[in-house]
Amino acid sequence: MVKRAPRSKLKSLMKKKSHIRVGTAADAMVELGVLLFLHSLAEEARARAFEGKTATIKAQHVAAVAKKVLKRARG
Repeated sequence: MVKRAPRSKLKSLMKKKSHIRVGTAADAMVELGVLLFLHSLAEEARARAFEGKTATIKAQHVAAVAKKVLKRARG
């Protein structure tokens, strides 16, 4: 699993298009965004499992919540 954003891909885009700038903390910001998304997904899945009166989070809970969270993330 890749632990960082593909910095080489960002740099190649930056060279092709001069108006795009990649800051020094871009990797950290991408990781933070992913972690925040996963945290919200886990919270929603936990709530869904609690509604279904189960103690464990199952794949069906995550799948049902993922659609809702992704739709909300798009805006």
